[in-house]
Amino acid sequence: MLMFNRKTPLALTAAIAALLICGTAQAGALVDINVIDHSRSGTLPEYRRHGETWVEGTPGHVYSLQLVNHSNRRVLVVLSVDGVNVITGDRASYGQSGYVLEPYQTTEIDGWRKSMQHSAQFYFTSVPDSYAGRTGRPENVGVIGAAVFTERYQPPMPVYRPAMAESRAAPPAPQADRASTSANAEVQRIGTGHGETQYSAVSRTQFVRASNRPNEIVSLRYDDRARLVALGILPRRHVTRQLSPQPFPGFVPDPPR
Repeated sequence: MLMFNRKTPLALTAAIAALLICGTAQAGALVDINVIDHSRSGTLPEYRRHGETWVEGTPGHVYSLQLVNHSNRRVLVVLSVDGVNVITGDRASYGQSGYVLEPYQTTEIDGWRKSMQHSAQFYFTSVPDSYAGRTGRPENVGVIGAAVFTERYQPPMPVYRPAMAESRAAPPAPQADRASTSANAEVQRIGTGHGETQYSAVSRTQFVRASNRPNEIVSLRYDDRARLVALGILPRRHVTRQLSPQPFPGFVPDPPR
């Protein structure tokens, strides 16, 4: 996995083996996102509502983001959590550093990048305890975003026919932002915290974007179960309650035959 650094012509390559983890991903033509809950040891199920995709986060649970490159080319993924770039810690924007995936690669981003060797775990927590909240930027808590860029095509140098050096391939048109712009009056209940430091090595690599505009934007929203129930995304748990406890609530069953 590679990461583009805007200040240098290099990118970071994560020294992590590609993981084949089953689960439904946030749909993207180039790149998909899965949320892996390590406290549950599984991929969080996803729910659709008004054009948005939601997952249920549980406070205290550590998670990571699985990125799946469906294309046959390298791509750059500028990744944000709660509106914050997961590498630089800055307010997220398209021109920042990101991770680069090799063709058809699947890998995990396991936390906030602290150095070339370490990251701080992602975990679900209250909004005030979230990294964005603690740094005074709580307005975008509850959303995970990926801006995907393809790599600039550089044709090989011709030997006898210099005229063929010109690329005939036009860059693909950028796709529309999949994030819903509809306002939601409900209050966000959880965010992503800055957890324990862990070993997570990366290295640098070169990457040149084909365009300054992302080819694809993929977004995923999350909150706790109570919020998802209030929004009608998850069903309420019906519990049958009696007006008063009964000392003998049943009848005599038939004996076994």
